[in-house]
Amino acid sequence: MKAKITVNKAKSVGTIDDRIYGSFIEHLGRAVYNGIYEPANACADDMGFRADVIELVKKLRVPIVRYPGGNFVSGYNWEDGIGEKSKRPHRMELAWLSVETNEIGVDEFQEWAKRADTDVMMAVNLGTRGPDEARSCLEYCNSDTDTYYANLRRKNGFDKPFGFKVWCLGNEMDGWWQICSKTAEEYGRIATEAAKVMKWVDPTIELVACGSSDMGMPTFGEWERTVLDHTYDYIDYISLHCYYGNKADNTPDFLANAENMDKFIRTVADICDEVQKKKNGTKQINLSFDEWNVWYRTKDEEKTAKRWQIAPHLLEEKYNLEDALLVGCMLMSLQNNCDRVKIACLAQLVNVIAPIMTENGGGAWMQTIFYPYMYASLNGRGDTLLSEVECDTYKTTKGDSVPYLYTSCIDNKNGELTVFSVNRSLDSDMELDILLEGYGDYKLIRHIELYSDNIKEENDKDNQRVYPISREISDTPTVILKKHSWNMLTFKKK
Repeated sequence: MKAKITVNKAKSVGTIDDRIYGSFIEHLGRAVYNGIYEPANACADDMGFRADVIELVKKLRVPIVRYPGGNFVSGYNWEDGIGEKSKRPHRMELAWLSVETNEIGVDEFQEWAKRADTDVMMAVNLGTRGPDEARSCLEYCNSDTDTYYANLRRKNGFDKPFGFKVWCLGNEMDGWWQICSKTAEEYGRIATEAAKVMKWVDPTIELVACGSSDMGMPTFGEWERTVLDHTYDYIDYISLHCYYGNKADNTPDFLANAENMDKFIRTVADICDEVQKKKNGTKQINLSFDEWNVWYRTKDEEKTAKRWQIAPHLLEEKYNLEDALLVGCMLMSLQNNCDRVKIACLAQLVNVIAPIMTENGGGAWMQTIFYPYMYASLNGRGDTLLSEVECDTYKTTKGDSVPYLYTSCIDNKNGELTVFSVNRSLDSDMELDILLEGYGDYKLIRHIELYSDNIKEENDKDNQRVYPISREISDTPTVILKKHSWNMLTFKKK
């Protein structure tokens, strides 16, 4: 099979905001307790954070982490997670039917973020609570005034404000599963009032309003229009959430979901522009794709698990090569839509549908999806170039025509170009030619490949069966992409 990619220096999609490589930590399962925090572990630091997990997060170079939810936030009292730990209440956590000890809250998480070299994307509860609690939480976190909540933070040992710059106005508020879910009108009104008071407290923050929970929701589209009609003057982003799965065990259909993600992004961007035009506005509302991943094997586990446990094993998806290929494509979709997607969060970061896994009392290891995420984050910062692809296509069961090659090209602004590519063919290697127009004499200097003969191969705590290798660089201009493989090609000016 032959394929060709043409990129032109003059045809830029836009500049990538580094925050598209963000992630997510929710108080769910073992994400926090026995994930980032396990005081009894041999790797624990002076605050009980797992140093081995922090090192893996640093390897990913995660720029921002959404916290504390997720469904969890719609029933969360942020005050439960501050001050003296011995006085913090244990709560029935209704989103995931667990017990929340509140041993970790915003006081501790802001310190974990510093140690992991990342920023916090804070979410406020617009389910059981509202604007008053949101502005109080913001004052506690960001204000240096001589006022109650700023002084309470000082009393708790934090003289300087935390300085969180991005805030989420609730989570998935149109979902029936959400604690105190709302209609678009109800949410639009409460989000507007919360946004108003929050920006009065701190005008420098950026706010994310909830989009519909999924493109397949009956509310999708009209929800965005109604919410934006209310919130347009006060918010900066609207959120997108999407998870893909392969329950039908149809790999070609599964890998074609990257095109569905592209469509989702452009549809929401068009709605944002429609509302802007309606309001004669000058502000462009951008997108925060703050939940995305492969997730289907462990869905709804909380319904069958034993209730009211502390940090139960929930949603611990085991990822294979096939999943890593789609995650790689989804990252390319974010890169290719960088003109509108400015923030994105792989959901989640540790143990819960995550690239990093831990063993209670033991070590940490990397799932297959860790690798495309890491290489995209490390090498996908700069300007996305428009990629013109010529290759064979295949038909999905829905009748869609899908190219075997999915790709993105990044001008890293350091004399290097990075081309990410997935060959979606299950049985044919691909002979790929890349034409770089306007770049002069560039040479391929590195080819990183993620591949296994078994597309269902997984990693575990004892064996890294799926891991990246460096391919030998040939003198020919044609690059070979193995069947069902993820690849990163680096070109450098001679």
